[in-house]
Amino acid sequence: QVQLVESGGGLVQAGGSLRLSCAASGRTFSSYAMGWFRQAPGKEREFLAAISTWPAHSRDYADSVKGRFTISRDDAKNMVFLQMNTLEPEDTAVYYCAAGRSDIWSGNERRSADNYDYWGQGTQVTVSS
Repeated sequence: QVQLVESGGGLVQAGGSLRLSCAASGRTFSSYAMGWFRQAPGKEREFLAAISTWPAHSRDYADSVKGRFTISRDDAKNMVFLQMNTLEPEDTAVYYCAAGRSDIWSGNERRSADNYDYWGQGTQVTVSS
């Protein structure tokens, strides 16, 4: 079992930055692939970024955030982060971190919310114009 708690959301002006954090419980955190998703009102949950397990720590990004968002993890502290730069009003949503089995890294499984087993409660990000 893994429990996830996101933090770091808030209100920011367009062009600004935020850093989201996700704290995980459980001794097996390092064995999970981790992902960030978001969901805006009336829209489906959207893949943003994912990071594989140690030692590769490979990263994958949705085209909509590539070059603006950076995912990272600190296995020693059971944390995963999402650095978000150059934020736009279209980035307004509830942001979720998720943990999935390491084998979801193959193919495009890491991009599907259905393949993640554990989810946080979400943190609201609002970008004003």
